[in-house]
Amino acid sequence: MAFNDESKQRIISIAQNLISAKVAAPSQINPTMVEEQVSMAVGLLHPEGLDETHKQAVVYELIRRFSSWIGKDTTLVNAEGHVAWLNSARKKGWRYWERYRQWSERKMSDAAIKALDDSTDRVLGNLEDPQREGRWDRRGLVVGHVQSGKTGNYTGLVCKAADAGYKVIIILAGMHNNLRSQTQIRLEEGFLGHETAGLREMGQLIGVGLINGEARIQPQCATRRADSGDFNRRVAKHLAISPEERPWLFVVKKNKSVLDTLIQWINARVADSVDSSGRKFVSSLPLLVIDDEADHASVDTGEQLFDADGNPDEDYQPKVINSRIRKLLNAFEKAAYVGYTATPFANIFIHRSNWTTDEGEDLFPSSFITNLAAPSNYIGPARMFGLLTTEGRVGGLGLTRYIEDHFNEDTKKGWMPPKHDGTHVPLHKGSDTVPPSLIEAIHSFTLACAARVCRGQGKEHCSMLIHVTRLNNVQKEVHRQVDALVRDMTQRLSRKIGQTQLVADLKALWESDFVPQSEEIREAAPDLMDGVSLPTWEQVLAALPDSLADIKVRMINGLAKEATDYIEHEGVGLKVITIGGEKLARGLTLEGLCTSYFVRTTKMYDTLMQMGRWFGYRPAYVDLCRLYTTPELVEWFCHIADAAEELRLEFDLMAESGETPREYGLKVLSHPVLMVTSPLKMRSSKTLHLSFSGQVLETVALHSNKERLQQNLNATKSLLSKMGAPASDSPRKNLLWRDIPGEDIVEFFNAYSTHREALKVNSAMLSEFITSMMKVNELTTWTVVLMGGGEGDPYDFGNGIMVSNMLRRKGDDSAAQKGRYSIGRLLSPSDEALDLDQAAWEEAMKLTLQSWSDDPGRRKDGTQPKKPEIPSGLAIRKIRGDGVEGVVKPSPENGLLLLYPLDPKKSDVSALFDGWDAPIMAVGVSFPKSHSDRTVAYDVDHRHWENYGPAD
Repeated sequence: MAFNDESKQRIISIAQNLISAKVAAPSQINPTMVEEQVSMAVGLLHPEGLDETHKQAVVYELIRRFSSWIGKDTTLVNAEGHVAWLNSARKKGWRYWERYRQWSERKMSDAAIKALDDSTDRVLGNLEDPQREGRWDRRGLVVGHVQSGKTGNYTGLVCKAADAGYKVIIILAGMHNNLRSQTQIRLEEGFLGHETAGLREMGQLIGVGLINGEARIQPQCATRRADSGDFNRRVAKHLAISPEERPWLFVVKKNKSVLDTLIQWINARVADSVDSSGRKFVSSLPLLVIDDEADHASVDTGEQLFDADGNPDEDYQPKVINSRIRKLLNAFEKAAYVGYTATPFANIFIHRSNWTTDEGEDLFPSSFITNLAAPSNYIGPARMFGLLTTEGRVGGLGLTRYIEDHFNEDTKKGWMPPKHDGTHVPLHKGSDTVPPSLIEAIHSFTLACAARVCRGQGKEHCSMLIHVTRLNNVQKEVHRQVDALVRDMTQRLSRKIGQTQLVADLKALWESDFVPQSEEIREAAPDLMDGVSLPTWEQVLAALPDSLADIKVRMINGLAKEATDYIEHEGVGLKVITIGGEKLARGLTLEGLCTSYFVRTTKMYDTLMQMGRWFGYRPAYVDLCRLYTTPELVEWFCHIADAAEELRLEFDLMAESGETPREYGLKVLSHPVLMVTSPLKMRSSKTLHLSFSGQVLETVALHSNKERLQQNLNATKSLLSKMGAPASDSPRKNLLWRDIPGEDIVEFFNAYSTHREALKVNSAMLSEFITSMMKVNELTTWTVVLMGGGEGDPYDFGNGIMVSNMLRRKGDDSAAQKGRYSIGRLLSPSDEALDLDQAAWEEAMKLTLQSWSDDPGRRKDGTQPKKPEIPSGLAIRKIRGDGVEGVVKPSPENGLLLLYPLDPKKSDVSALFDGWDAPIMAVGVSFPKSHSDRTVAYDVDHRHWENYGPAD
């Protein structure tokens, strides 16, 4: 038998099973044992033996699998009207899931498969038993990390749902033909087991069909893998189904015409009952709808009105796609809906009381929300960019390269300025060429392709993303320029004519960038690099001509006929540079993504998060990956990633406390950072209603203007003079005051000036919020702490109040160039606990440990996490607000104000503060969890939203 990708996967699968049977825990596995089991598997399939390179590739893959680990999912559940049903006995004889599990063993570790099994059990169990009689409806949301394997998760859910008895399964697969086709192909491999040739026609067996291809367990499918294979009138005319048949799969676009045709067919050919109003519905076939990218197009961006009694306007017309999805669900007596997304904010904004006669309830995930954990080898925002600390952002992989030559900052013109229309012609300094940064990025991709060939990965896909404009006509021009550049490079290297400068440039980039970067990553993230080494320049140079010749330049947009057809190049390896806009921004997977060139300007939460195609899994080639983008976009991306993480932590705490999706929805709706999401999806373009309940706010964008610095210092001194002498039991090196009237805090914030770039902290809003809460007897008294004990000079505030040492917070150089003092975290982890007594500290610590999640997707490395040793801020604020019966008294009336005097000389950007020796006053505010639902209204106009760029 010849050694190919199929035999490699079979060897891995056999060896993996042998290892799993031999050891009780992954810690017992070592390289010697792995080599022994691989040799045994090779002996079974290749008695003649294997080339040492191929054998070591198998050994490395198994070591990587067994060294990975996965955290635990968390779920908010509303069990009202739900009947628990899923147990081991109910799962006996399930064959769709069993063959998918076996198929997944080819590329997944035992730990990953077990996590998938547990995760899909949890989601399916929160749906209803398809055999349950009567009318029922369950709606949930599954939240994963960007590019973390959501499709694999819902494929497993589909298999189990079919085993359990769901008869009609509809996948809503994005807005475009190529994404729908890509999803269809994934479902053919993982669920159908065969290619889709035509209606009720089976093509050749693939995927799970190679494990068990019995015709009697092959699901039926009404859609095909071709771009034109969506559900249509021709298919509907010849299609009818009955309850006794095998399950039916529909993979359809979120498109009005497609969904209307599907609904009409259901009403005409499937509906078997009529309700009292004469409306047809399906009573015999349980329905499961899976909504991929559920925050995109599915959310109703209109606003339904309610009367004085809270009843919705029944004549309201929801937006087109939202209406059709709801009509689909409303056409079945037994229906389940599960949305999948990495950016759930728009879904949380859905009004949970929206209802119309034709559509029924809106798509708010009222039944459950599940947060999926990622495997340890997942590269997410925390690992890519690092984590925010008081020393700034630390621990990132260092793969980012900044772009600053795509336009002229002064003239706002150039190759790709932030604002341009469809007539824009991309010229760099007047020439019909791409800027040097893009030339370097393409050189980087070329080197990555060659290096992967040298590592034995030549048959695996390699992709580059160029995402610079959403306008198709401008993309065509970029495609033309990039294609000309790649063809020129190919000809120079293949013909060895005029190649001297090109080879010199490539060598210089290899030695100055790839060699040191690979070593850095090997030290910082050994779990991602075990078993692979960096090839020599001579090896790379020898592989370059063929690698370059294989690179295709393709456009992926609404006008392009081409698409990245990875399936046709399976086992050969597609090397492709993709140029596009919205289609690349959401859903479409770029296999083997190595290099990204990204200068889009949007700062909308969901849009920017979804553009993060560079997240995901990069086994044995992460050191070759690069992200070329602007400093501003990295800052914005880090900002929203931090806010999203904050909400995930809030989610875990609420899940541990037994709260429901509705409570989480209220929390997200009032989150101040979500000012940067689309106003349409927030249901209001003029007024935001914000609450700071259970929040910690900190000023991380600070003034450098001396007038503002003096204003904030004066505000601080005024507050200190009112409070008198600090408490005798002040924490070490800090000064503490208790029982300060809320009016004094309001006056402080009225006098204090927050920076306009401090999106989350606005002194006027804080003043309004505290005033509002005092009217319901909350936030009436405050604890104030003046922080000291840093690395700076002492400072005397007057009236006998002095800090021994001001604090040090490192400023960001790029922000300093724009006149802003921008820091990482202001608060140290323990600062919010400074005024807790022992009982409150212990209860907050207990709650922290109960809600702690070991999700690797949130960490900057792949190591097993240590359990927290101090209470989390979220737990502290919850304990303050709710208390613990018989142990800690609730105190929603007591807020915590932390005053941080920062030493300008220790800022690392001291040139900003030339002539200013006094402290830069930064503030942190810890709000206890409120017992009130009060919010503060914040009025904005449309120009405010325009500052964040277009929301695609």
